[in-house]
Amino acid sequence: MHYNNYRNLGFTTISNGLIAYYPQLKISDAEMILIIQLEMFAQKGNNFPSNEELAANTNFSTTEIASLIQKLIEQKYLAIDESTDNKGRIYNCYNLDQIYDKLDEVLRVNITAANSNHAKPTTEIDNSPLNKLLRQFEIEFGRYLSPIEREEISAWLRVDHYDPEIIRLALREAVLAQAYSLKYVDRILLNWQRHNLKTSNEVQNFLQRNR
Repeated sequence: MHYNNYRNLGFTTISNGLIAYYPQLKISDAEMILIIQLEMFAQKGNNFPSNEELAANTNFSTTEIASLIQKLIEQKYLAIDESTDNKGRIYNCYNLDQIYDKLDEVLRVNITAANSNHAKPTTEIDNSPLNKLLRQFEIEFGRYLSPIEREEISAWLRVDHYDPEIIRLALREAVLAQAYSLKYVDRILLNWQRHNLKTSNEVQNFLQRNR
């Protein structure tokens, strides 16, 4: 079966932040598999798949699926909402919004703690350009950055004086190329520097001309 045949089955978009940090949310591997299945069904337009449908896509029984759903509800990661269609009929749908609210809290705490080398007010750390960049890199890469990687990103700001927005644009280009490494991002930044591109507008115009 060729790759194009698999492409016809479609793709499911899952936040890299959730993939990287679900253990910090105390979500088990089994619960994470269920969350991925719920996202897949939702992105296909089915917001309330049956336990049988979920079980058919996993190695879990319908009883285990029911248990996992109940655990996620008890942990306030999953809710069942009621909605009304255009004919006035009431229907149920799963809602995962709460899990992303909790993920945002975990990300703020973890990124702040990982990069706090000196005692600073929390608001100052959270709002610094460096910490915003570090958080975005960890989310896009789907993993923690090493101390060396964090220092390299810091050097882009302190030593190379790259604009944070230009670094974010370089990260976006790397993600689009599915190259999740700082070396690739650094090559992009050096290339833009050789072209004397100093603002985000100049970079965006350059990218449009060379697509």
